[in-house]
Amino acid sequence: MGALALAGYGWLRERPQDLPWTQLDLADPIGMFTGSKLAGLTDDFDQCRALLDRAGVGYDAADAVSRPDQPQCGYSDGIELSGGDEGLDLSPGGLETACPVAAALMKWKWDVLQPAARRHFDSRVAQVIHLGSYSCRRLYGRESGGWSEHATADAVDISGFRLEDGTRISVLEDWDGEGARAAFLRDVRDGACKLYATVLSPEYNAQHRDHFHFDQAERGASGRRMCG
Repeated sequence: MGALALAGYGWLRERPQDLPWTQLDLADPIGMFTGSKLAGLTDDFDQCRALLDRAGVGYDAADAVSRPDQPQCGYSDGIELSGGDEGLDLSPGGLETACPVAAALMKWKWDVLQPAARRHFDSRVAQVIHLGSYSCRRLYGRESGGWSEHATADAVDISGFRLEDGTRISVLEDWDGEGARAAFLRDVRDGACKLYATVLSPEYNAQHRDHFHFDQAERGASGRRMCG
């Protein structure tokens, strides 16, 4: 029994990504606690920026946004990712998101998105097409009720992709199809579920028929995650 415990301890020591108390490193493989550690960066902008710096990610810190008339809206931890190998080419450009969302996007690019593109198309993703991040609004644009993670730029909506070989993949047009495009979309959705607190797709409801919603909602000690 002792030998088994020692073997288990040795295995865990070699997998810091599967331990809740180890420091997050974007160079490590995705582990059991990678997503919760990313979401936990919401209140620590300095640590999130240091994480990006260690990984060599190109970015600019964004100016803080506040709404005195609507204190539930705004952000002070905004990041605008650069393009190229050390960043993420986004269309339209100039996207600002909360830092934990940006950090997860980079991890998603390296460990999920590009491997899926190589596997299904023998190509690379050249551009990720999005519908924006920050929007001062409540859930589903309602006049009352809870506030959307978009209200603090802690969410991003992804609508499609363009590959280096020119192939275009659309959530709206290809999710219900057959073959490589639909399989690719499901793979990148499933991979995002390991990195974000919430991932919603056309499988979740009609409001998401044309995009993936990724967010880093903090859900306290439960660490509950939502993937649909």
